[in-house]
Amino acid sequence: MRLTTKGRFAVTAMIDLALRQANGPVTLAAISQRQQISLSYLEQLFGKLRRHDLVESTRGPGGGYSLGRKAADITVADIIVSVDEPIDATHCGGKENCLGETGRCMTHELWASLNQRMVEFLDSVTLQKLVDDQIAKGIEIEDKPSVRRAISPMPVVKPIHVNAPNSVFALGNAFAKS
Repeated sequence: MRLTTKGRFAVTAMIDLALRQANGPVTLAAISQRQQISLSYLEQLFGKLRRHDLVESTRGPGGGYSLGRKAADITVADIIVSVDEPIDATHCGGKENCLGETGRCMTHELWASLNQRMVEFLDSVTLQKLVDDQIAKGIEIEDKPSVRRAISPMPVVKPIHVNAPNSVFALGNAFAKS
């Protein structure tokens, strides 16, 4: 079994979200910037996480994402399964047709047993435990989210200094002086 970037990124983004949601909804742009994950990829992942009620979205200014339920109630298995990440080490995808028409391969039970152990392990690790581990490592969480605004809330007033003539007569006078 190989965990792809889809599962890794989903778990990483969920940890980031859980760490920072106390300050209000967290934007995907902020997660993207901190975790170096493509914003469009995060949008796809969070669409799937939202459909499985692991996250909730808030629209509008100050909007973003927050957890859909308590971090202690979300497991790593929940996150991985919600983004369509298969947890399967068998060659046949669990269909027991490893050898085609002749049935299962000799190691099918081994890989099926490994699948069961992986699911049990991932189901035993909560998002809250991962958050607590990051806090214990001393991760820095900013008090206020860094928001870059394209439009300033206060208009910028700059005085206009015009060196050009403001009428036809002034223009004529400017040419007469030169």
